[in-house]
Amino acid sequence: MPQKHKSRSWSELKQAGNECFKTGQYGDATNFYNQAIKELEKSNKKNPEDLAILYSNRAASYLKDGNCGECIKDCNVSLELSPFNVKSLLRRAAAYEALERYRLAYIDYKTALQIDCNITAAQDGTNRMTKALTEADGPSWREKLPPIPTVPLSVKEKLSQTAAGAAQPKPTEQQNGTTKPNKPAPSEKDVKKAQALKEEGNALVKKGEHKKAIEKYSQSLKHNPTEVTTYTNRALCYLSVKQYRDAVRDCDKALTMDGRNVKALYRRAQAHRELQNLRACVDDLNSLLKEEPKNGAALKLLQEVQKK
Repeated sequence: MPQKHKSRSWSELKQAGNECFKTGQYGDATNFYNQAIKELEKSNKKNPEDLAILYSNRAASYLKDGNCGECIKDCNVSLELSPFNVKSLLRRAAAYEALERYRLAYIDYKTALQIDCNITAAQDGTNRMTKALTEADGPSWREKLPPIPTVPLSVKEKLSQTAAGAAQPKPTEQQNGTTKPNKPAPSEKDVKKAQALKEEGNALVKKGEHKKAIEKYSQSLKHNPTEVTTYTNRALCYLSVKQYRDAVRDCDKALTMDGRNVKALYRRAQAHRELQNLRACVDDLNSLLKEEPKNGAALKLLQEVQKK
């Protein structure tokens, strides 16, 4: 009798899919993930989290192949099995963005930032969607958004730790030791230390010592990178020392955490004006005036820029 060929386990098929994905063989990767999903669904050890990962991995292959519709379907299944899975949110957001469904992309990017505010892909995506939606719908674009889901605190803590662990770079991937993993939520001790350093920075601003204040705010953010006002305060200092691109970056960061932050919008508008990005300056001022229609400083700056 011919010897029966031993079938591969779902985990072996998943690994084969991962290897194909790494070498850019996305069609082959999709086929392996298809088989892995079938094997896992047949097995007695069906685990929702394992299945969610397989669907999310297959979604990544579809995304790379430009099959955004199938990517979204797989991410939907993955998120039903494992709610608020960061990778699935980011992959679905990228697919929505590619299909120009910017509102839905914005929601997914913002949801991912609730879980971990340090995710660069989510920060950049939020900024791109904000710009695209402002251009498409005008300054009142937020009114047309579907509701953004609130991530429960218990889920947030669990997933931010998982995301931080998953984001830990391998030593071979580090560049001169500068690659940093995403950090989980700061501890109470870090929050207190950050607040003390921020207050020292505020005192230096009052004395007009902006460069020293920047150092204090930077130290503060190392302890607590989730404090919006530290970014807007440091942006003010960057404006004072004419480091306009750094000011824009800090305001971008603040606005990923609070899209309606008036100080961040105004300071970014100021920086854009100095960088001669007049369209971006006007967009920020219009967004600000939607929040505070009688903001005198914003109205004055808008008149100045429109004359140009």
